[in-house]
Amino acid sequence: MTPSPSWDSPPKTLRLPSNAVHVWRASLVVPVSYLRTLEGTLTADECARAERFYFQEHRERFIAGRGLLRNILSRYLDSEPGQLRFRYNSYGKPALTAETGAEGFCFNLSHSYDTALYAVTHGREIGVDIERFRPDVEVEKLAERFFSPREAAVLRALPEDLRKEGFFNCWTRKEAYIKAEGEGMSIPLSAFDVSLTPGEPAALLRSQNSPQETSRWSLQALDPKPGYAAALAVKGHDWELTCWQWSPM
Repeated sequence: MTPSPSWDSPPKTLRLPSNAVHVWRASLVVPVSYLRTLEGTLTADECARAERFYFQEHRERFIAGRGLLRNILSRYLDSEPGQLRFRYNSYGKPALTAETGAEGFCFNLSHSYDTALYAVTHGREIGVDIERFRPDVEVEKLAERFFSPREAAVLRALPEDLRKEGFFNCWTRKEAYIKAEGEGMSIPLSAFDVSLTPGEPAALLRSQNSPQETSRWSLQALDPKPGYAAALAVKGHDWELTCWQWSPM
C-alpha cells in the first residue's frame, strides 16, 4: 500500500499547481471563542442549517466544519472566508460560485465524529471520505446489502480480526468515488468494485456502467488518526498528494 504522507504544518503561502492534491485534517472540537469567530464567517443560510440540529454538539460541529472549510479555501484564493459563496449540483456536491474567481478550483469535504478532512485541487474532480470505526457495525450484513458480490466475498474471506478494517476500507473508497463523480447515490454502491483487503493498495477495480472508469480514476487510502479509515478519489493519475494539519493562525 502506498502510505499517505504525514500531516504537516502548512507554509504561510500555499501553491496549488495542476498536479497537486492537498488534503487537510482538522478537529471539529474547537474553543468556544474560535467557534464564534468561525460562525461569524457563515451565511444566513448556513446559520439556519446549523440551528436545525437538535443536539448542541452536532450544531457546533457543523459550524466548525463550515467555518474551517471557508478558512482553508480562503487561504488559496486570497479572500476573506465570509466572502466565499457556494453552489450545489442537483446531487448536493458543493462548488464555489463563478464570481468567487476560482475557475477550475475543486474541493470536497467529509467529517466523522470530531474529525474533518478537506480535499483541494485544481482542474480535476475529487472526493474524500472519512469514517470512524464503530463497534456496533454489523459489517457482513451491511456488505451483503450494499457492496458488490465480489467485495462481499472478499470481505467474508478475510480473517475475522481484519473484517472491520476491510469493511471501512471498502466503504470509504466507494464513498470517495461517488462523491468525486458528483452524482450521489444515483450510482449504486454495488455497481463498481474497489479493493478492500488491508495492506493492498486502494484501487477502483471495475465499473459496471463504464469499463474505462478504472483508467480514469485513482484512489488513495489515507491515515487520518487511530480508529478511523479514510480515502481519496481523484480524476487522473498524474498528481502528487500533500497532507496538511489545520491549526488557527
